[in-house]
Amino acid sequence: MKKILEVIGSLVLIVGVCGVLRELTGWFPFMGVTRFLTENVGFLHGRELFANIVIAVVGFAILMTSDRMRKA
Repeated sequence: MKKILEVIGSLVLIVGVCGVLRELTGWFPFMGVTRFLTENVGFLHGRELFANIVIAVVGFAILMTSDRMRKA
């Protein structure tokens, strides 16, 4: 379970950070995972940067949760 949470947390954190970089600089156009989320959810229009920051923080929280778990 710990490894699964580490992998999921890492992926979510990377996607969130790439989304923040894409919003600020225009880099990583191929990492459009969060673009689909922010374009298709109505209340996120105009708040793309905030949504990507929240995604990155959630990924970090998942990583911290996996770190606190005991090895099984």
